[in-house]
This record gives sequence, C-alpha cells and structure tokens, in this order.
Amino acid sequence: MSPAALLDEGLTCPVALAYALLNLAALSAHGWDKLQAKRGGRRVRERTLHVLALAGGFAGAWLGMRLFRHKTRVRAFDLVLLVAALGHAALWAWWFLRGSAAQ
Repeated sequence: MSPAALLDEGLTCPVALAYALLNLAALSAHGWDKLQAKRGGRRVRERTLHVLALAGGFAGAWLGMRLFRHKTRVRAFDLVLLVAALGHAALWAWWFLRGSAAQ
C-alpha cells in the first residue's frame, strides 16, 4: 500500500496512536524505574526499556532519561536510542520512497 493510499484509507491514526502509546509507555517506564531506584524497590529491566525504545518509543525514552535524569550515564541507552531513531527513520523513508516509486 502506498503512503498516499494509507492516508486515503485513514490508517495513519492507528500508526500515530501506536507511536504515542509506545512513547508514553517508555516515558512512564523510565519514570517508574527512577522512582524505584530511589525507593530501593523492584526495578524495570534494562531489556524492557531497550525494547520499548526499539519498538518506537525512542522519543519517550529520551525524554524520560532527560526529565528524570535517569540512565544518562549509561552509554548503552544512548546507543539504543540512536539506533532506534535511525532505524525507524530509515524504515519510514524506505516505505515512502517505495510508495512514491509505485505511483
């Protein structure tokens, strides 16, 4: 399906909603992990934080890291966010270019 057809079908709303929910989940997970770190409670696994970012919640994860000052010294998190953002940008660019060439 081309990007124009996707817009015509009104399918952009579910995609935008999915990204919004992933970013909200990533932001919340970082906030919860920081709170639990302060309390000495059960923490969110780093793997979970990485998966949320890679699935599309990279902006929420980045905001959570900055807002809560959490995981900012762990370079692996910066790398995962960079890979996630570039990977999603590349996939979207490929999809749009593929759809444009088909028209």
